[in-house]
Amino acid sequence: MKFEIDRGSFLHTVQSVIGVIERRQTMPILSNFLVEASDTGLRLTGTDLELELVSHVEAEVTQTGETTVPARKLFDICRGLPEGARITCELSESRFTVRSGRSRYTLATQPAAEYPRMGEIEGSDRHQVPREALAQVLARTQFAMAQQDVRYYLNGLLLCLRKTGLRAVGTDGHRLALSDYDTELEVSEEQQVIVPRKGVVELSRLIGDDEDDVSLTLTGNHIQVDLGTILFTSKLIDGRFPDFEKVIPAANDKVMIADRELVRAALSRAAILSNEKFRGVRIVLEGNTLKLQTENPEHEQAEEEVEVDYGGSALEIGFNVNYLLDALGVMTSENFRFLLSSSDAGGLLKEVGSDAHAYVVMPMRL
Repeated sequence: MKFEIDRGSFLHTVQSVIGVIERRQTMPILSNFLVEASDTGLRLTGTDLELELVSHVEAEVTQTGETTVPARKLFDICRGLPEGARITCELSESRFTVRSGRSRYTLATQPAAEYPRMGEIEGSDRHQVPREALAQVLARTQFAMAQQDVRYYLNGLLLCLRKTGLRAVGTDGHRLALSDYDTELEVSEEQQVIVPRKGVVELSRLIGDDEDDVSLTLTGNHIQVDLGTILFTSKLIDGRFPDFEKVIPAANDKVMIADRELVRAALSRAAILSNEKFRGVRIVLEGNTLKLQTENPEHEQAEEEVEVDYGGSALEIGFNVNYLLDALGVMTSENFRFLLSSSDAGGLLKEVGSDAHAYVVMPMRL
């Protein structure tokens, strides 16, 4: 195998796939990339057995072949070479040589035949989805996914394909994020899958902002998204996602409307003196004034006041300040609505002028 490629193109390709490579592996070969050089160009594959990324790039291939090379070392070499450099790679007697100018690196390899591959998944459920739709619902909800929860089905994102559009829901049991994107999809009936956390993070990183559609294929065990130059394949979480619609508060007789950035900044300042473990903030609503109060075990206190639009009765309620900041952070509107009912019921945050995105935060005792 031998090929030549521009350093910028090679680095971009390596960066696209490196995210799936874990630093600690149960199988040594999983620390490697699968490198395939053919008449159509260069293909790089990385996998952790749950998630697979395949990236295609044009290259001047003078000799076809395949092998596996240490992923992190190849990444560091490419990153360290100067911009505009040309890179020549050659496989000879189980050694992979990288040359550029006066630089020369020789890497150990493992046989390509031993590399585990998911490849193309067979599925009749292939859908063309607007790239913007997928990017938006992922960005608006992924922060609410659980991390290493024993309820394994919460360690991922619920993705729903419906005739009327795309929906994503994330929850860790203490908060919930829901995002809808209205678009016509050719689906006979609603399909729901749970995409693992790592897959969601990688897909969000790779999706980009191109205007073309992406091809999304579903089977009972996998989701595959063709992003053009990158093929994303992930196993699905086999489980039943909670009935999230029951969690969204319906009877909210108290509505606060406020400047999103103003409240977000005040929450960030108040959070400085909150309890580092519980991160509680007391919210006091009375008249058109929102008071934010925090206190920590050292009896240090913070209080912020923000002018808001509120016509309900006086209310005092506690929340995790990080949950509020996360929800406000993914919103894009100038103003937001905070819908509440009582001190022991969850709060619902929405943008002003849109019901497409909803954020539920459960209260906490302070």
